Amino acid sequence: MKMFKLVFIVTILAGVTACETVGGWFDEEDYDPTAPVELAEFNETVELDKRWSRSVGNGQGKGLYRLNPLLADGIIYAVSEDGELAAFDADSGRVRWDTELDIAISGGVGKFQDSLFLGGADGLVLRLNAQDGSEVWRVPVSGEVLAAPQSNGEVVIAQAYDGKLMAFDFATGEKLWTFANDVPVLTLRGTSTPIISNNIAIAAFAGGKVIAVSLDSGNVVWEARVAIAQGRSEIERIVDIDGTMATQGAELYVASYQGRIVAVEMRAGRKLWQRNISSVSGVSVGFGNVYAADEDGTISAFLRNGQSIRWQNIDLGYRELSRPTPISSYVAVADFEGYLHLLSQVDGVIVGRARPDGDGARADMIAKGNALYVYGNSGDLIAYDIEAKD
Repeated sequence: MKMFKLVFIVTILAGVTACETVGGWFDEEDYDPTAPVELAEFNETVELDKRWSRSVGNGQGKGLYRLNPLLADGIIYAVSEDGELAAFDADSGRVRWDTELDIAISGGVGKFQDSLFLGGADGLVLRLNAQDGSEVWRVPVSGEVLAAPQSNGEVVIAQAYDGKLMAFDFATGEKLWTFANDVPVLTLRGTSTPIISNNIAIAAFAGGKVIAVSLDSGNVVWEARVAIAQGRSEIERIVDIDGTMATQGAELYVASYQGRIVAVEMRAGRKLWQRNISSVSGVSVGFGNVYAADEDGTISAFLRNGQSIRWQNIDLGYRELSRPTPISSYVAVADFEGYLHLLSQVDGVIVGRARPDGDGARADMIAKGNALYVYGNSGDLIAYDIEAKD
């Protein structure tokens, strides 16, 4: 039963409803209110100029992964499901190096100083040299690693799909401790990337909890309930946390499927505020706002203090939106058809659009200045320059 994931159900529905956007094919009794809305015309005031594009293997592959690229010190690192790992100059797109790994990748990319970290689909954690991609060590783990492992230079933290959070010695890969969390009967296919802050590791789990554990021992420091399962069926009771968590200062922001978006004080796990939401892509912070995309396609900008919502956009209903990414004076989201939408950070109005990948773009985008980096599902890594029209 555990293998019957909600994403499988959603995939079936998406296939059925795709034809309904072609108007006139079905009777009104077949109308599906959750069908993706058709894109409407808008007043384009911002251009997305493609600076460069590079291909990275088969991209996200067919495992519904979210292999997020990483930008550090002017270099973008990206990995594909079939094991192609590459480093690119962020400005020019020039290939610094690339390598073919001998395993399928399900989680990446993590980095600390001169080391990269990846998770393997067959249950592996790898540490690699960031200068050339050569392997430093690999260790087997109990399950598929769907998020990028993280490190502080002393330990490496990895979270497996079976609910285990593990710590490994940075130098040798020796396992130091394991924290186990029970996994519900049904979960979404995904894992939120753990966060290392001071001497704790913060991880989100299926079941709707965020738990902080000591890096030294793996003992629980605090836990915060993000969502409470409700409903009669197992599907109705799914409250998984799969999307990217965000931090600013001493605050953590996290959203769950069929649950809430919550602000948590990281030192003690005290909840500062919460709002109802159902999100699988995660949250981001910028311009004094906290951004999240609901599963129904609503994009919301919450004030960081939680007192109100600055704006909401409902123009992209049920288009399976990525994590919103603040850039310059805008917020970027991608949808299941690979369209990239730019919204004004002032009022949420759509002001620009491009289509980097017809197969979609699940991975988190990267923003740096006026440059936006998009890693499409099919493997194209594209750099855009964001410019206001004259």
